[in-house]
Amino acid sequence: MELWLEPATWIALATLTAVEIVLGIDNVVFIAILADRLPPEQRARARTIGLLAAMATRILLLLSISWLVQLTNPLVELFGHGFSGRDLILITGGLFLLSKATLELHHMTEDDGPHAPKSAQAITLRGVVLQILALDVVFSLDSVITAVGLAEHVIIMVAAVVISVGVMLFSAKAISEFLERQPTFKTLALSFLLMIGMLLVADGFGLHVPKGYAYFAMAFSGFVEFMNYRLRRGPQPAE
Repeated sequence: MELWLEPATWIALATLTAVEIVLGIDNVVFIAILADRLPPEQRARARTIGLLAAMATRILLLLSISWLVQLTNPLVELFGHGFSGRDLILITGGLFLLSKATLELHHMTEDDGPHAPKSAQAITLRGVVLQILALDVVFSLDSVITAVGLAEHVIIMVAAVVISVGVMLFSAKAISEFLERQPTFKTLALSFLLMIGMLLVADGFGLHVPKGYAYFAMAFSGFVEFMNYRLRRGPQPAE
């Protein structure tokens, strides 16, 4: 109880929550795009399950910090480079993200455009949830490693994860509906996922690119597309 009476605890919680929300944006976008392939009545359920699964995954990883540390130990060596368990997870997740984003872009640009009916009859709620669970592990690794570096107490890390997921649950529907209404923003979001997939693969091969560069590029591209969106809408008629 004394822990929560210290100002440093609340500063750490606020900082960590903000970082968790930023790191969770790519997860929310991925979930929104996958859920869009489902019938409308199943989308909210898929988003909720996906984000709750992300929260559970991050909390379990936080409670297994000793195991998480061991993931950095080399398991195999190829071409003179040692690959740890974390590296293999990042590479696998990055390749999956690259393939999924590429398929979604192909669906938007080749399969009669973004307004075509959802023709992928094989897509089910269970299939979408399984894909979300697979990527949750990869996205959670970065989130948990960042949390461990910013806070000393596990309870603070868990609280930040719970709060950030609550914020994402609140905003996921709005993000999903906006991406559905604005195909150009959805294309931009898929391009972000392609970039994140490449960064995950590069990180797995030992080439670490600071996330700040990626987030700046995403923010700048989003700003440019937003200005294009305003120009396409044109001046609003005076009332």
